[in-house]
Amino acid sequence: SQPDLNFHNPEVQQALLDDVLAALNARIRPHFLFNALNTALALVQVDPQRAEAVLEDLAQLFRAALAESGSAVTLDEEIDLAQRYLAIEQLRFGDRLKLVWDLDPAAAGASMPPLVLQPLVENAVRHGIEPARAGGRIVISTRASRGMAIVLVTNTLPDAPGPGGNGIALANVAERLRLLHDVAATLRCGAEHGLYNARIEVPL
Repeated sequence: SQPDLNFHNPEVQQALLDDVLAALNARIRPHFLFNALNTALALVQVDPQRAEAVLEDLAQLFRAALAESGSAVTLDEEIDLAQRYLAIEQLRFGDRLKLVWDLDPAAAGASMPPLVLQPLVENAVRHGIEPARAGGRIVISTRASRGMAIVLVTNTLPDAPGPGGNGIALANVAERLRLLHDVAATLRCGAEHGLYNARIEVPL
């Protein structure tokens, strides 16, 4: 029998809503939304221009999160979204969050699924900066090499690790890279010498 696709059916509506929320949750964690809104609210009275900038950055992130799963953007656009995300987190962590950007213009045009870089930098903040009393450093680098664009997100690790993740966001990134580039794209993650590295390679 054919499945019930009656969109007026409350059960179908709820199933669709659950799918959308699951997709959003895999790309932007809800706690980041609450933290960003609280940051904006705290700034409204003391620095309204900065509060407006936070909301603009947040709007751009959610616009990307709602993009169709089969769509593509450039690495340059992904870097812009990551910068917007980290600008919000920089307000929250201050000097505890040290950022280094090492970007190769030759890699900027590589094709990427929307919001695959943002979960990597979000993981770096959540597991590298947040649990560390003194904070830490995140390095985002890109380079072009032998017809591939390589993106590396590296973060310091705290002495005492925080709660582990469930891997859903990384699995979502890997799946969307596969859908866009098949076996030509890779995602490799792991810890080594007190650093955590997340590395994406996609064709140029």
